[in-house]
Amino acid sequence: MHKLMMGLARFMAVLGGIALSALILLTCVSIAGRLLNGLFHKDFMQNLLPGFSNWMIEIGVGPVNGDFELVESGVAFAIFAFIPLCQITAGHASVDIFTSKLSVGVNRFLRMLTEAVFAAVLILIAVKLYDGMASKMRYGETSFLLQFPIWWAYAASLFGAVISAIVGIYVAAIRVYEFATGRTIITEGMEAEA
Repeated sequence: MHKLMMGLARFMAVLGGIALSALILLTCVSIAGRLLNGLFHKDFMQNLLPGFSNWMIEIGVGPVNGDFELVESGVAFAIFAFIPLCQITAGHASVDIFTSKLSVGVNRFLRMLTEAVFAAVLILIAVKLYDGMASKMRYGETSFLLQFPIWWAYAASLFGAVISAIVGIYVAAIRVYEFATGRTIITEGMEAEA
């Protein structure tokens, strides 16, 4: 079961990395296009190379239309895509000034409680994303510039949220097992043991 969950978490992280890389490229292209468009409109370029400047403007050199809509949707998916790997490897940031003074048993209990609450929150997020997606589908809401259905972004985020919830439930179950047996399966901040 652990290998399956780790594989699922890694698969989602790869998807999230691909999505984030595409968004970075899109943003760079859009910014470069915006800068070039501004340059081609300047008097200096219009006087120096009027034909070239006008040709570049006419072929559409400029910012990517609707770039912020795509980035907004893509980043939401990427966030949910990275949560499972962070969860299963215990990679979340933690401040242990207080808990470092507590016993191992108390720390196991706190870790179990935290993971159970986190799993419950991930389930709640997935349920609410589903409700939001259903609402957007029902009303046929679209984005302002690109006019793509808003529910597409919700569906992508929901996919990541459901996988995050599944991995969160698994990690919570592991923490319950660790608390009950005193055995460590997932070490803090490290890859989980096979």
